[in-house]
Amino acid sequence: MKRFMTLALVAGILAGSASPWAQDKDKKPQVILDTSYGKIIVALNAEKASITSKNFLQYVDDKHYDGTIFHRVMADFMIQGGGMEPGLKEKKGRAPIKNESANGLSNERGTIAMARLGPRDESAEEVQKAADSATAQFFINVVDNPRLDRARAGDKVGYAVFGKVVDGMDVVDKIRQVETTSRAGHKNVPAQDVMLRAARRK
Repeated sequence: MKRFMTLALVAGILAGSASPWAQDKDKKPQVILDTSYGKIIVALNAEKASITSKNFLQYVDDKHYDGTIFHRVMADFMIQGGGMEPGLKEKKGRAPIKNESANGLSNERGTIAMARLGPRDESAEEVQKAADSATAQFFINVVDNPRLDRARAGDKVGYAVFGKVVDGMDVVDKIRQVETTSRAGHKNVPAQDVMLRAARRK
């Protein structure tokens, strides 16, 4: 009986360590996204995505995200925000950061990842330039999107996951269902602004 309990305990520890989100939840930096649909709390994986997490937290501390909108919403894909103000006015960000899509984190439902530009052509120079083009904009996956991972992405670059929603996924699901339209050259724009009122460390 004692041997069975020991094996079960070891198995539980191994199973828990297999998930990058299962361990040390209290030690992961958390950010509250206060939206017009409710609050979303994301936990950042600063161990596996140190550059991206630091970048995101700096934008949070600078209050860059306050008063921005979720400007791109696709019900079966993701919700994107962090870089546009009402009226689709782009908000200037800091210098772009290095892409950390090779960190082993997958674009699963509920994860938050950095948005970036796509390459203008297939040359190695353009692909790398696009890879390292993320600034402030981010998106939350509303379904599993493995095709965005480095190993499966068409340009073999991928999108860097750096955190996961730990509370408020119901709010994300409300946002994903809003009516969208095309406006000012942008597709999938919410017909009524979905505000990111404020982003603060928890």
